[in-house]
Amino acid sequence: QVQLVEAGGGLVQPGGSLRLSCAASGSFISINVMGWYRQVPGKERQLVARIFSGGSTIYADSVKGRFTISRDYAKNTVYLQMNSLKPEDTAVYYCNALAEVPPSGARLGVWGQGTPVTVSS
Repeated sequence: QVQLVEAGGGLVQPGGSLRLSCAASGSFISINVMGWYRQVPGKERQLVARIFSGGSTIYADSVKGRFTISRDYAKNTVYLQMNSLKPEDTAVYYCNALAEVPPSGARLGVWGQGTPVTVSS
C-alpha cells in the first residue's frame, strides 16, 4: 500500500505564507501525479494544483500567481508554497497521488489525511 503524510498547515494572517509538504511511502513502482486539493465544510473537494511526472503543472484559477507546487522526486515528496494567503483560502488541504503498484503496475489513487489551513487576522 501507499501512504501519504502531510505537514505544514496552521494559522496564518492574511497576506502571509505557508508551505505544505506531503511525503509518499510504502510499496509502489512509481508515482505519476501528485497534487493538492482543498475542502471546506459543506462543499466538494476542489483541485488546487497538480504536478505530473514530466514536471508540468496545473493550478486552479483562484490560486494562480500565489501558489506554487513542486516535487522532490528523490524523496517522493510534493510541496505547496502558498503566498499572499486570503481568508477564502481557509480549508482542509489534502494531498493526492496516483501511483503504480506492484506486481502488475495497476494504478492506485491515494489520499492523505488532510492538514487544516486557517487564514485569519
